[in-house]
Amino acid sequence: MAEVISVRFRSGSKNYYFDPKGLTIQPGEYVVVETAQGIEFAKCSEGNHDVPEDAVVQPLRSVVRIATENDHKAAAYNRRREKEAVGICEQKIADHGLEMKLVNVECSFEGNKIIFFFTADGRVDFRELVRDLAGVFRARIELRQIGVRDEAKMLGGIGICGRPLCCSQFLDEFIPVSIKMAKTQNLSLNPTKISGACGRLMCCLKYEQAAYEDAAKRMPKAESFVDTPDGVGNVSGVDLLREQVQVRLDSAPESPKRYKNAEVRVLRSGKGSREGIEIPKERPPRQAPLEAESHFRRAIREPVTVPSLLAGQQPDEAHGEDRSGSRRRNNTARRGGKPRQGDGKRTEKRQEPRPKVERVDRLERVEKLPIRTVSDVTAEKKAAADRAARQQGESRAPDTKGTVNRRRPYRKPRQRS
Repeated sequence: MAEVISVRFRSGSKNYYFDPKGLTIQPGEYVVVETAQGIEFAKCSEGNHDVPEDAVVQPLRSVVRIATENDHKAAAYNRRREKEAVGICEQKIADHGLEMKLVNVECSFEGNKIIFFFTADGRVDFRELVRDLAGVFRARIELRQIGVRDEAKMLGGIGICGRPLCCSQFLDEFIPVSIKMAKTQNLSLNPTKISGACGRLMCCLKYEQAAYEDAAKRMPKAESFVDTPDGVGNVSGVDLLREQVQVRLDSAPESPKRYKNAEVRVLRSGKGSREGIEIPKERPPRQAPLEAESHFRRAIREPVTVPSLLAGQQPDEAHGEDRSGSRRRNNTARRGGKPRQGDGKRTEKRQEPRPKVERVDRLERVEKLPIRTVSDVTAEKKAAADRAARQQGESRAPDTKGTVNRRRPYRKPRQRS
C-alpha cells in the first residue's frame, strides 16, 4: 500500500495521485505539485489515503508544498493573462484567415508556457500564427487541436436532463458509445433525442447498458413462438424494464396481450417455421399479481366515502353535538356553575332539537325565465317600411292595366317675343 493524495487540475475532472511527502493535506486545499511539464497549481480532491501499489503510475510525483498567499496571487495573475490571450489569439486567427475555433487558453504556473486549445474540421497550418503569438507573449506557445467532446468538457454546460454535463463533472475519460445501445434500450433513434451538447451520442447511454443486456438474456426475442396461459402465439414486443412480453395469440391475432416473463414458455427463439414443434398440453401457470399491484387495484374498486358535510347533513348532526347545549354549559361555567333564576324555560327551549332544514338544490330555486327569440330588428323595420310605401303607392297610382309606361318626349320651351 502507498500513501497518496488525489488532486485535480483546472483542465478536467480526472484525479491524479501524488506523494504527500509527510504532509497532511485536507480536501479542498490548494497545493503546488511537480509534474512532467513543470510545477503546477492544483486542488486536493481527497486527502491522505492508502491505495494498492498497482494502482499508482510510476514514477509517482510528489507534492512540493501547500499553496501560500504568493502562490494564490500568481495563479490569479495567470488567470488574467489567459483572458487577455483569448482576445489576442482570436484577432490573430482572423487576420490570418484560418478556419479554426479557439476553445480555451491555459497558462502554466511559472508563466513560461501558454497552451491554446482549438477545434477545426481538418488540418490547419498555424505556423505563422505561432510566430505572431510568441512575439506578443514572449513565452513558449503550444497549439493543440481537440475534438468536440473535449470542447464540451472544457466549456461545461447543462444537459437535456437539467444537470451539468457528466464529462465536466465526474467522468475521468470518455467511454465508447454506439447506436446499438440506443436500440437495445428501445430509445428513439432521432439524433436530437440521443445526442448531447457536443453533438455525439450521450455518455449516459452506457450507464444502464449492462442492466439492459442482462434483462435481454432472460427475455425472449421478437417474433419468437411461445406458449402462454391463453394459448400459443408470436412475440410482437418486449418490455425489458417491466420484464413483460406482448404476444399476438393465434386465437386473437388482432388484439395482442401482455404477459410476465415467467408466464411465457419459449417454443422457438426468433423467426422461423413452426414445423416439427411439439406444443405441450399443459400451459404455463398464470402468475399472481404483486401485493402492491393488487392493493392498488383493490383501492380503485372500493367506493369512495363522502364526508358528512358534503353529503348534505347539518353541521350539528355531523359532529353529534347540540350547539345550544354546549353554549349553555359554557355560560354556566363562566358564572361559577350557578345557573340564573328564570333560566329554566330558556334552557328547555335551547335543549329542543333544531328542526331539520330541507336542502333545496340551487338549480331548482332559480326561476326559469321565458325564452326570448332574437330577431333582426333592423330587417323587420325595413320590411315594414317597404310594405307601407308599396301600399301608399298603390293607392295613388292610376289604373295602368294593359298600358305601357313611356317617357314623355322633351319639348323645348317657347321663347317670348
